[in-house]
Amino acid sequence: MARARKVEGIAPEDSYASVAASVVGVRAQEVFAHRDGVLAAADVEPLHDMRVATRRLRAALELFDSCFPRADFAQALRDVKRLADALGARRDLDVQIELLEGYARESSPEERAALRTFVEQLRVEQAEANAQLAVALQEIEQEDLEGMLDRLAARASRRPR
Repeated sequence: MARARKVEGIAPEDSYASVAASVVGVRAQEVFAHRDGVLAAADVEPLHDMRVATRRLRAALELFDSCFPRADFAQALRDVKRLADALGARRDLDVQIELLEGYARESSPEERAALRTFVEQLRVEQAEANAQLAVALQEIEQEDLEGMLDRLAARASRRPR
């Protein structure tokens, strides 16, 4: 799992809004750093890392909500939640498949056959969840969530103390 990046350059005398800008900026970078491998079902780590990063970003947005313009903040938070939901739906299936495959390795031949059938169904659901995730990724790209978060952070950094 990817560790949270350290937020550099903040000091106790900094304004709440400038700290918000720094934290949200770093957390947004974390989310988008993982987008390249997120649709590959064979390697689940990028998806897991992106999901964790969206949870960190959402927490930061909610913590610093008073630092951002209301309408822009609401749209960004909605988009982050939508992305997190799509990542979570796919991740849940990844975890189920991994667990059942591990259990199947230690099971009797009869149980293994039944578990294989179940895993095959879960793989179909995984593919469907992956298709929905691809749509969510495309939508946040079209809506420029990354740019929206950058603009939110920039606006917060210019707020007076």
